Amino acid sequence: MTTFFHSVRRLLLPFAAIVALLASQPALRAEPPATEGKIPSYTLTATDRLHIAVYQEDDLSSIVRIDAKGNVNLLLVGEVRIAGLTVREAQKVIEDAYRDGRFLRNPQVIITVEEYAPREVSIDGQVRNPGRYPLPIESTMTVVDLVTKAGGLTDIAKGSAVTITHITSDGKKITTTVDVDSIIKGKAQAKADDTTLQLQPGDIVYVPERII
Repeated sequence: MTTFFHSVRRLLLPFAAIVALLASQPALRAEPPATEGKIPSYTLTATDRLHIAVYQEDDLSSIVRIDAKGNVNLLLVGEVRIAGLTVREAQKVIEDAYRDGRFLRNPQVIITVEEYAPREVSIDGQVRNPGRYPLPIESTMTVVDLVTKAGGLTDIAKGSAVTITHITSDGKKITTTVDVDSIIKGKAQAKADDTTLQLQPGDIVYVPERII
């Protein structure tokens, strides 16, 4: 009997040592929820209303609206420019602001879009249905997509010189010319950048008339 109890005791000692070791370790920090917004590909723009939360820092959480300059005003760090960024990019910019300002060592920011800004683009000139069209929220729209929505090019359209005018938050106009004809027809000279160029809220697309 004594031998039996000695054998059991020898088996239990390693188990007890493991339990003691685990008990001495510091508690693991819980992982935050995914820091990716509901629509990570969405590009933030002025008047978007956002819920910005800092994981395990409830006092820093706030609901803010992006102002006309593309900024949000946050506790401790002040104004941070995030317009033109995706949700994921904006999260990183805000994290960097808290880290660089030495307010937090390892901030983890979660952005949720509470209310989307009105998102429209306009197209004029030689398309069959010129006018204003809403931009989709969960996907992107290219100039070819917009031309298609507007009924396509007219017979006298100069599709090789379609212009896109974008007005930045500081009022500057940036105009890009796109060869829509080459993209639609799959020609080799179509630029890859033109094919994937995404329209932004407020963009103005113009299709000129072909000189006969």
